[in-house]
Amino acid sequence: MNTEALSAYLQIHLSLKRSLDDKTMMNDRVCKIIRVLQKIIEKFIFLTKSSNWARDFWNQSCFEVVMKSRRLRIIWKMQGTLEAWNEYLKHNDHKNKIIQQMKCIHFRTQMHELSKALKLIWRFAKWARIESQLSKKLSQFSSLKRSNIDHMTTTFEKKIKILREKFFFSPSQANVSNIAESFIFLTVSFNSRITEDEVKQTIRRVKADKASSASDISNRALQASLAELISVLTSLFNACVTHKYHSKQFKKTQTIVLRKLKKSNYINSKMYRLIALLNIMSKALKSIMIKRLSDIVKTHRMLSNAQMRARCKWFVILTLDLLVD
Repeated sequence: MNTEALSAYLQIHLSLKRSLDDKTMMNDRVCKIIRVLQKIIEKFIFLTKSSNWARDFWNQSCFEVVMKSRRLRIIWKMQGTLEAWNEYLKHNDHKNKIIQQMKCIHFRTQMHELSKALKLIWRFAKWARIESQLSKKLSQFSSLKRSNIDHMTTTFEKKIKILREKFFFSPSQANVSNIAESFIFLTVSFNSRITEDEVKQTIRRVKADKASSASDISNRALQASLAELISVLTSLFNACVTHKYHSKQFKKTQTIVLRKLKKSNYINSKMYRLIALLNIMSKALKSIMIKRLSDIVKTHRMLSNAQMRARCKWFVILTLDLLVD
């Protein structure tokens, strides 16, 4: 990755000097940062890591069709229209044809070279005798049912409906009749200003190659451009805290259904779990605020000593000691 070119690109395209006075300006600022980071990923971040096992058929034409397919996918995610989806599908088919064509040309070239080299011909014979006969397994989502009594579902639309009902059900109304009407409010004074060091430490603490969110912005791209983005992100986070507003882009998540490990079958919808991919800027802001609130709670002793759950460095041994005492 060319860090000097990346830094120069950011200085040109990310000159944001306007103050953030309302919600619309904050949403526009987040959208601007996301667009610039997406351009950075297209221009300066490699599609794959260099490896000795990298495929030799990959060339400039493959790179260009993949990059265009990525751009069309981002446009579809941002617009959400049927025309953008059809355009993405059309180009995706073209991309697959180009890559398949390059694979075929590379395979024929390799076969021609193997036919001339006596030492390598035995490797080719082993592949033709064993591996070429094996059929490639197709990945597919298994049939589903809500419970052991229900009927089996095979269509894709019905599977989505079952998973949506399983994971995104309507929450039940909480019973608050046993809560006392009087509350004791504690006034606490603290500095709500977020510093650049806090933002820098929080973003660098995240693993670089974790799965990206729906905006396709990787942690590595944000960390690589952090030197130029640090002042922009700090002003944005401070504006969110001052106006008590969480941007719409921060609320967008990409939810993925995964199988639970070591289950006998995956017919029942209970055998699946969810993971939510969040925006890295949203995660950084939440992490900073959680640490701030945690420090305030510890400093002013707002939690009872009997509170054991979700407390850092409170172990079972400490719980037993309190019970014995």
